[in-house]
Amino acid sequence: MNRPAPVDMAHHSHLSGLFAPQREEVDVGDLEVVGELPGDLQGSYVRNGPNPRFDPIGTYLYPIDGDGMVHRVAIDEGTVRYTNRFVRTPQVVAEEKAGRALWAGVTDPYFPPADEVGPDLANTMRELPDINVIRHGGRLLALAESAPPYALGSGLETLGREVFGGALPVGLTAHPKIDPNTGELVAFCYVLDAPYLTWSVIAPDGSVTRAATPVEGADRPLMIHDMALTPNHIVLVLAPMEFDLAQIFSGGSPLQWQPERGVRIALIPRDGGPVRWYSTDTFWMWHTVNAFERPDGDVVLDYIEWRYPGGLTARVAPNASLLRRAIIGRHGVTRTTLHERDIEFPRIDDRLLTGNHRVVSTIGRSGSRRLPTGAADALFWFDVDAGTETVWADDTLTPGEPAYLSSDSGGAGYWGSIATDRADLTSWFLIFPAEDPATGPVARVRLPIRVPAGLHGAWLPDE
Repeated sequence: MNRPAPVDMAHHSHLSGLFAPQREEVDVGDLEVVGELPGDLQGSYVRNGPNPRFDPIGTYLYPIDGDGMVHRVAIDEGTVRYTNRFVRTPQVVAEEKAGRALWAGVTDPYFPPADEVGPDLANTMRELPDINVIRHGGRLLALAESAPPYALGSGLETLGREVFGGALPVGLTAHPKIDPNTGELVAFCYVLDAPYLTWSVIAPDGSVTRAATPVEGADRPLMIHDMALTPNHIVLVLAPMEFDLAQIFSGGSPLQWQPERGVRIALIPRDGGPVRWYSTDTFWMWHTVNAFERPDGDVVLDYIEWRYPGGLTARVAPNASLLRRAIIGRHGVTRTTLHERDIEFPRIDDRLLTGNHRVVSTIGRSGSRRLPTGAADALFWFDVDAGTETVWADDTLTPGEPAYLSSDSGGAGYWGSIATDRADLTSWFLIFPAEDPATGPVARVRLPIRVPAGLHGAWLPDE
């Protein structure tokens, strides 16, 4: 097959404007702070996201395509430093040597031949550790959708593919969960062949204590982006987005939305006991908020619900997102709406994962401004117990996923978000007081370069 044509970046909503790739790598200290940097913050906010190293060829499907670029905002003794680096997979290294893109998008049937990339990389797919970044077991890991993560060094340099001593050769997905009570990293991974779905456990020291274990009852290759964790269970939502790779070679999408199949939810006991399965009406979920267990044994799952996976399938109806709660257990699955907003990227204080939470923060649209595709203008904080919301919105800034920033002093802490000005495309790191975020940022850190919009990150307190 002939090499595909370049993607028209200027007219692609996820390759231009706020989402335009950043090709510059910098390491800059003593950043300008507008306002007052909190004295009880010490640590780093790190964020990963799709960022093609060279102009793409063939197809580009956000957020699945795109090389990883990790950004770090480090706060140390009242000063701030920004660093960014590409995650240099073998594919990125080969393209840097060639000076152009060699691999097409994941939905394109083209693969580079051996005379371009050598026999080891010929006819392989691009590795995409570009979704999330976490720290666990002494490792900083850039996470892919369903593949081995890449380990990064102290300067964000790429150390190599991480397979945990060979114990997890297939890898993880982009949203494993760290249990704050045990320090364990609990993960799942979907694959295209039987057993289709597995789960695993990594101890606090980084050793694998449970190798990839098949999820009994998983009978099809499905895309599952996120999970939730309770003290006793893994919660997986299996929406009907099925892989069919044969579709690529007939000009179709490898992901087929099959709403007639409904949704299945798996409660997987962390002690290895039998999986309990539940069924409910069809919906799509990118991200969970958190899950916890009630005294009666039912599991509570908060999550962002969509009617269908917009962007990955043909538009079938107006799509909308809701903050929803599912009660899973004695009476099957009961779903209720907590808040109706155009929102995504939900986060809580990660120290509360697996337990009852109260405040959920998201990005979203206030509804008062006309915005470009994919842009937000507001941060929301929802009190799911009181049923109230707090909003901060801005005329020019598009905020990214919020993260809770814990205080060294044990105080209420802060929320942080990388935001980009829609007018001049300058980027800032915003710090909000957790006690009253509607008052706006107490500090705005001017970043030395623009940070492309989306996706996921974490606050890493100094150890």
